[in-house]
Amino acid sequence: MDTKSLETFAQEYKHLLEDELRRLVEKLQAPPIIKESMIYSLEAGGKRIRPLLLFATLDSFGMDPKKGLLAAAAIEMIHTYSLIHDDLPSMDNDDLRRGKPTNHKVFGDAIAILAGDALLTYSFEVMGQLPSDYFSSEIKLKLVIELAKAAGTEGMVGGQVADMEGEGKSLTLEDLEYIHIHKTGKLLGFSVIAGGILAGANNDQLHSLSTFAHHLGLAFQIQDDILDLVGNQEIIGKPVGSDTTNLKSTYPQLLTLEGARKALKDQIALSKEYLEKTGLNTHLLTEITDLIASRDH
Repeated sequence: MDTKSLETFAQEYKHLLEDELRRLVEKLQAPPIIKESMIYSLEAGGKRIRPLLLFATLDSFGMDPKKGLLAAAAIEMIHTYSLIHDDLPSMDNDDLRRGKPTNHKVFGDAIAILAGDALLTYSFEVMGQLPSDYFSSEIKLKLVIELAKAAGTEGMVGGQVADMEGEGKSLTLEDLEYIHIHKTGKLLGFSVIAGGILAGANNDQLHSLSTFAHHLGLAFQIQDDILDLVGNQEIIGKPVGSDTTNLKSTYPQLLTLEGARKALKDQIALSKEYLEKTGLNTHLLTEITDLIASRDH
């Protein structure tokens, strides 16, 4: 088994993903302005954590990660649409995303909304285009259904609603975990589960991968909360302190900064525990887990 480093792996597959995202949008028969808006946000940068999780999961099964390229693109389209809509004045009202003006600041609210809508709907078309010589219709249908659950009212959208309704309120830790599990964790978790489905994982492996992703999603959000409090705005690419400004409950607020850091450490430990239970070659997934724990943006 090739034990290439995460840095080498990430560079290779981020490049492939970004080329594929542009190709997929450019081939659309649509008004140029909407394609320009879609590409603007797709190419705004970012860590590409969700696609990398899918690629690394495929690699852990010894499967060529390139076979998951369309699935990874679909996931990144969903994630990008959510960021475009999150930044709108009626949501978080952010002017910067990854150091660049947000989509609505460049294209206006209406085109930004439509660009998000376009990425959301196109993602399911793209997922359905997975090559039939590798993946059966049953697998593609299962992925489409699971992606819809992860992104919809029982997943990301439900978490976003709970997040907005929680502004200005004193939430319990249980309330906060519900928000983070759904708003962030469900789509992040789907990235891992999708890799398992594509690779033909058995039920025990899917359970371990799902539990790994659950804890990883919480760790990701705890670190987000910590960075919003102590992060460097120039590195993060958007203003820090927005959670405080928007009167949102956070892990540091509920647990103290020291308590939040302990919670992060605990979630990372649980993530690795369930990775080991898969019995797979998970060195890349382990490196991604460590990256999420130590990231500064």
